[in-house]
Amino acid sequence: MSNLCIIPARGGSKRIPRKNIKDFLGKPIIAHSIETALKSDLFDEVMVSTDDPEIAEIAQKFGAKVPFMRSTENADDFATTSVVLIEVLEEYKVKGKEYDYACCIYPTAPLIKADKLKVGFEKLIDGNFSTVFSSVEFSYPIWRGLKKTNNDEFKMVWPENLDKRSQDLEAVYHDAGQWYWFNVESFKKDKTLFGDRTSCIVLGATEVQDIDTLVDWKLAELKYELL
Repeated sequence: MSNLCIIPARGGSKRIPRKNIKDFLGKPIIAHSIETALKSDLFDEVMVSTDDPEIAEIAQKFGAKVPFMRSTENADDFATTSVVLIEVLEEYKVKGKEYDYACCIYPTAPLIKADKLKVGFEKLIDGNFSTVFSSVEFSYPIWRGLKKTNNDEFKMVWPENLDKRSQDLEAVYHDAGQWYWFNVESFKKDKTLFGDRTSCIVLGATEVQDIDTLVDWKLAELKYELL
């Protein structure tokens, strides 16, 4: 059984310039993902897929491998995570290396914990899933959601839930945007991280922070220090 960690980190970032290597509490944010992956002892190799020489240099400094650079066509705003992962796996195959399982870890997820990576991997194996990723419950029931009309009025998306207690509504979860364990053979066949046999582990709200703005960045730092 062999495991590969893939950290996708392209150079372009519109909302937060140089986001993947911006300082996060004393070190480039990508370093947190690399160090957690290495600390977990789950991987035969931890690599970074990037088109950017500076990111490659920093990744190697913190212990990751950069055996090849990402292609230009898969480094723009429209390249999906799945496409990037497929490219990485194909490049390794050319080099004579193939893996049974892989985990995609995002470079801007400093709240990742090694023990949760282990739980995710165990669930992947024990449950014979194609993919297992981290999730978090929506902080407010989406069944009480509102929509805006053309007349600037707001109406309930599901008006039948108007008088229902929030605790009686079904819990709904969303992707925590941290990591995705997957069976390589299944992924190569389906070419998606959300196949028929997909499961999650649920994290708490303090363990998760999507980082798209500088306010998000500050919240992530506060949660990191809290944890």
